[in-house]
Amino acid sequence: MAAARVLSTKKLQPNQKHYLLNAGLSVIEADFIGVNYKPFTIQHTNTNLIFTSKNAFKSFLLNDNAVKFKDSVIFCVGSKTKETIEKNGYTVLAYADTAEQLSDIIIKDHADESFTFFSGSMRRDTLPDALAKANITVDEVEVYETILTPHTIKSQPDGLLFFSPSAIASYLSANAVTTEVCFCIGATTAAALNGITNNVIVANKPSVENVIIQCINHYKN
Repeated sequence: MAAARVLSTKKLQPNQKHYLLNAGLSVIEADFIGVNYKPFTIQHTNTNLIFTSKNAFKSFLLNDNAVKFKDSVIFCVGSKTKETIEKNGYTVLAYADTAEQLSDIIIKDHADESFTFFSGSMRRDTLPDALAKANITVDEVEVYETILTPHTIKSQPDGLLFFSPSAIASYLSANAVTTEVCFCIGATTAAALNGITNNVIVANKPSVENVIIQCINHYKN
């Protein structure tokens, strides 16, 4: 029986790819989205900073004034984002797996504080809308642009690994989803496949590694 073919819509780290290969899977990979870090001016920030992605924080670091905010309190989405922020000497007060969960933390425990949200061009409305509805002061600075970089896949894979709604949009702009099993990093990503396929498996934790585990477990069975 031929090995199942899986396509990752982002280039994997060598060890991540090896997990799939060692499980007897055939792997193809390509970056279906790119990032353009934008120059921006930090004229003023509120007491607390919000980052919902590593890309936003990486762009923030490129700004000459970033070092002035070493003492700022940071709220972020994702353990990998938290890890990147702390490795660079900044302090994360709270983090959550999703923007919804982070909004809940801020509204519950920090409603009387003000925030500056460093965002990307394709960010969802969830967090800023929730904070605005709770009358929490939040300014927004767009610091990077998400660019769709679709690739046409000539030979249909058995499984697709998706890590963001924008990667799904990019994939669908050049390909169709028919019988493939779609492995998604989270519910928000999975929601981008509503009306397209029900053949979706969502990771237990929003990490690349967990998407890979779900994929391996599926084909093992």
